Amino acid sequence: MAEATANGLGQHALHATHAQDAATTAVAHAEVHQEHPIKLYLVVWAWLFILSTCSYLVDYFGLHGYLRWSLILIFMMLKAGLIVAVFMHMAWERLAMMYAIILPPILVLVFVTMMVFEADYTLLTRISFFGPGP
Repeated sequence: MAEATANGLGQHALHATHAQDAATTAVAHAEVHQEHPIKLYLVVWAWLFILSTCSYLVDYFGLHGYLRWSLILIFMMLKAGLIVAVFMHMAWERLAMMYAIILPPILVLVFVTMMVFEADYTLLTRISFFGPGP
């Protein structure tokens, strides 16, 4: 009889521990889950609309050359940054996750810039050794 009473008390303590763990987990999930105000999404949507309008105006006013492409690329990067930061919730991620996603495209841009300068140097070298051509 003493064993049955001890066993019953042990199971009761075990159930109480599980209930306490479940309550702690529920509180932890409630703290991790966060809702952002609708105003944030509306403001970002408005900025996306403004940036898209500016991108359209670059073509409307007939800008040409490097100015045109620079403005289009700047507006495109700003829009992509807003979308990734807010709508894809990157602004609330850990720093390691942000580095894992954002760093490779930045490095690709750095390497493309290096290749552009390398191409100009190669063209200059070919022209100086072989002449401008026929």
